[in-house]
Amino acid sequence: MAQKPKVDPHVGRLGYLQALVTEFQETESQDAKEQVLANLANFAYDPSNYQYLRQLQVVDLFLDSLSEENETLVEFAIARASPKCSDCKSLLAL
Repeated sequence: MAQKPKVDPHVGRLGYLQALVTEFQETESQDAKEQVLANLANFAYDPSNYQYLRQLQVVDLFLDSLSEENETLVEFAIARASPKCSDCKSLLAL
């Protein structure tokens, strides 16, 4: 299981999300990628996170994950990047 990103507790939500994005981009562990993408997908359910997710280009990360060979990553990406999801429309609207 992947370790939690090392984040200074004073950096706030943006810093934590940035640490998740960085971990996703840098790790070679498929298990860690799955866990991080699942965490990012969960954050995407909360509209208060949309500004941070847009700033960190997490939507692009979800869309890029659609072409992964790892089916779990594709499933997590579809769950959040799908335009049929009502709150996803807000997230995807840039």
